[in-house]
Amino acid sequence: MSGDVDFARRGFLPAADPLASFGDDSEFAALDALGRELPGLLMDRRFRDLAREFRIPPLPDRVLPIPVLRLYYVRIGFLASAYVHQVGEEPVSCLPRNLAMPLCEVCARLDRPPILSYDGYALYNWRRLDPAGKVELGNIDTIQNFVDLYDEHWFILVHVEIEAIAAQSLSAFLDAEAAVAAHDREALDTAMRRVVAATWEQVRVLRRIPERMDPTLYYRTFRPYIRFFEDVVYEGVDQTPVGHRGETGAQSSVIPALVAFLKVPHRPTRLTDHLADMRRYMPAEHRAFLDRVERMPSVRDLVDPALFNEALEALATFRETHLGFAQGYIARWVDDPRGTGGTPYMEWLAQLIRETREYKIG
Repeated sequence: MSGDVDFARRGFLPAADPLASFGDDSEFAALDALGRELPGLLMDRRFRDLAREFRIPPLPDRVLPIPVLRLYYVRIGFLASAYVHQVGEEPVSCLPRNLAMPLCEVCARLDRPPILSYDGYALYNWRRLDPAGKVELGNIDTIQNFVDLYDEHWFILVHVEIEAIAAQSLSAFLDAEAAVAAHDREALDTAMRRVVAATWEQVRVLRRIPERMDPTLYYRTFRPYIRFFEDVVYEGVDQTPVGHRGETGAQSSVIPALVAFLKVPHRPTRLTDHLADMRRYMPAEHRAFLDRVERMPSVRDLVDPALFNEALEALATFRETHLGFAQGYIARWVDDPRGTGGTPYMEWLAQLIRETREYKIG
C-alpha cells in the first residue's frame, strides 16, 4: 500500500482520488446499487430482514487494486453499521454472515479491525465535482451516506478538507527534519510558519461545521450509525462477541501527527491508552508515518519560541473548537459520557487542551 500515499502533497488522503463506483460492468456493481439505496432502505423498519437476504459479491482470491478494496470496505462497512444501529430500532448483537464475512475479509486485507472507521467514513468517501479543482468544500461531495440529509455530507466533507490542508503540515514536518539535520535555523523557522498557517486554516474550516449541520439532525439521524460495536457476534466468522471502536475523529492521523511533531507531553492516563488504541483503526501507512514523526528530533529548543507557542495555541484552539461542538452537538442531548468511539470525550478533551497550553515556552 506504500505506493498509494503522498504525504507531502495529499496529507493523509489517498494519493489519487477515491474510486467513486465500481461501474456497471464490475463484479461488484451490486454494491454500488445497495449503496445508493441505503438511505431509503433504512427508512423501512424491515431493513434488517431485507439485509439478511442481500447477495454480497465475495472478494475473489486474486490480488485487487487498493482503491477497489477501499470502496468495497466503504460499501460493506456502511451496510454493517446500518444493520447494527438502525435508527428507530434497538441495536443488535449479531451481524449476519452475508455481511460479517465479506467485512472481515476486506478488513483483513486492509490490515484493520472489521468496522466502519474514520478512513472509510471520510478518507475514502469523497469525490471532486471538478477534477481539476481543489479538494475543498464546494468542490467535493460524498460517495456513500446513511441518510439523505446534506447535514451528513457536510459533516464528512469538513473533515475531508481538513485532511487536505494537512498536506501543508506534513510537508513542513519533513522539511523541518532536514533543517534540523543541516543546522539551518532559518529553514526550520520557515517550516514552522507553514505548520502554524496550516493549523489555523484547519481551525477555520472546522468552525464551519454549524453552517450546514443542524445539532438535532446530527444527533438523531446519522450519529447513531457511527457508534461503536459492543459485544457483537460476527456470524460465520467467530461466535465470540467482540467490541470495536466506532468512527471518531480520534482515528484521524492529523492531530496525532502534529502532537508528535511538537512533542507535546500528555501524562499517562486511560486517555493516552485510548489514543494509542485508535491507531489500530488508522491505515497501516499512516501508522508508519506517525512512527517516523515521533522519531524526529524535538524542535522546541531550536525554533523561534514565538512560532512554537503559536503552533501550540493553534492546536489547543482546534481542540477547543472540537470540545465546543461536542458540547453543542452531543452532550446537550444525553447523559451518556461516551462518544461514538466509546470514550468519555468531554473530560479527555479538556485535559488535552490544558496540557497543550502548559507546554508553551516561558
